[in-house]
Amino acid sequence: MAHSSNISEWYSGQTIFVTGATGFMGKILVEKLLRCCPDISTIYVLIRNKKGRDSMSRLEDFLNCPVFDKIRDQPNGEYLLNKLQCVSGDVTHKNLNLSDQDLSLLRGTVTTVFHMAANVRFDQLLKHAVLLNTGGTLNVLDLACIFNKLKVFVHVSTSYCHCDQTKLEEKLYPAPHNPRHILELVKWMDADLLKMLTPKLLSNAPNTYAYTKCLTEQLVSEYSVKFPIAICRPSIVTAAWKEPLPGWVDNLNGPTGLLIGAGKGVIRTMHCNPEYIADIVPVDVSVNALIIIAWKTGITPNIKEADVYNITVNQKFAMTWGQTLEMGRKHFYNYPFSVCLWYPGGNIKSTYTAHAISAFFLHTIPAYIVDFIMYLTNNKPFLVRTQQRINNGLNVLQYYTTRPWYFHNEKLEKLHDSLKPKDQEVFYVDKGQVMNDDYMINYILGARKYCVHEEPETIPYARRVLKRLYYLDVLKNVFLICIILFTIYVLINNIFGNSECILPTYNKTMNRAVTYILNEP
Repeated sequence: MAHSSNISEWYSGQTIFVTGATGFMGKILVEKLLRCCPDISTIYVLIRNKKGRDSMSRLEDFLNCPVFDKIRDQPNGEYLLNKLQCVSGDVTHKNLNLSDQDLSLLRGTVTTVFHMAANVRFDQLLKHAVLLNTGGTLNVLDLACIFNKLKVFVHVSTSYCHCDQTKLEEKLYPAPHNPRHILELVKWMDADLLKMLTPKLLSNAPNTYAYTKCLTEQLVSEYSVKFPIAICRPSIVTAAWKEPLPGWVDNLNGPTGLLIGAGKGVIRTMHCNPEYIADIVPVDVSVNALIIIAWKTGITPNIKEADVYNITVNQKFAMTWGQTLEMGRKHFYNYPFSVCLWYPGGNIKSTYTAHAISAFFLHTIPAYIVDFIMYLTNNKPFLVRTQQRINNGLNVLQYYTTRPWYFHNEKLEKLHDSLKPKDQEVFYVDKGQVMNDDYMINYILGARKYCVHEEPETIPYARRVLKRLYYLDVLKNVFLICIILFTIYVLINNIFGNSECILPTYNKTMNRAVTYILNEP
């Protein structure tokens, strides 16, 4: 019995419905369920038509993702992947715009819902954010009300949805506004007027993503009288730790974009307090927590209010931003990128003024110089526009790296500790083993391979490129020092060189003034 899995047994025969399956966390969730809960009946993934491609074509791309290689390599891999079924729809429409056939199928079979669909862009307009993140969730909740066999509804939120709380507990907090009223507001209000009103509505929220996630939590909690609900709040989700591929990451959000931008020499300064905790959680750890929480909610009888879990770093083992960035710097020079703008360098600044000055000299001026050279050589300028996007991204990230955050996650810790040894092994969480040199190396290699598309075979060439860039950087520094010293020499020479002319004139003027004063009646 010690080698059996309560969690896998509970998922046996279950029918899962997943929104946002094509996202970063969604892919890992679907893969983990198929591989570690092989007796699941079916996983329905909601996929919308996008950019002229229908949902079935996008499902093929989804299955071709490297994260499913481990399943494909198993003898029953094809059988497991056939448990994955696509339903075409869109969360922004009533009933998700499902066909009558799909609607009937889901109504009679779905037992568990993982709602993960959201627009994670922090700079999106308020209307778009509300309609997708809040309105989309409302549509999924209304649809879930007709699922006859529903046992649990898992809503994926974020631990940064209540930024006015210095310590976020695992409980519900009231939203600043009624989510249904805000939904109606954005539907009829003029776009320009809504844009003017946005800062007032956001208040303490740093961006529209955090604001809409806050609204959505309250909306979700209202449905807890209809079916069991769990609200999960992951913090900053990063590359995979162990499964299905160490270091796997497929987006440039958060720390990954910072790693790549700094590694290519484009980001050379950042506003960050190095003493604050870096609350980053690998994607596989986050997904394991979702699966455990769904199981726990499903087996708990008579739940009448939403259960809340913070999926965040364990404070006892957390590292600071300074320690994390230093670890990344230590290993990056062994695994650099093949294409860099210039030699990676720079550092974090604890004050905004120092960062702003550094950004002007290290980001803005070089960008204009490079674009000017591109213009002279009849090439299309690109770096000023790129740096503007990078600075916008840094401004978003810096909100989270310059404030102290404390998230309680005792409920998740106790839940994992209560599991059988087999379940603790399969559905592992962070017990202080994650943030180490091995993880950082895999993270860098994963970003190289899956985001920048540079295979490991390119590392020797990349190291040669880095060495050349290093010597160029040294020459550049010597050249700048020479210019500065020459400028100082010219200024000093001009001052002292003209002293012979200045001093007699000064003395003559002073003598006249003294004579006038002495002769004054």
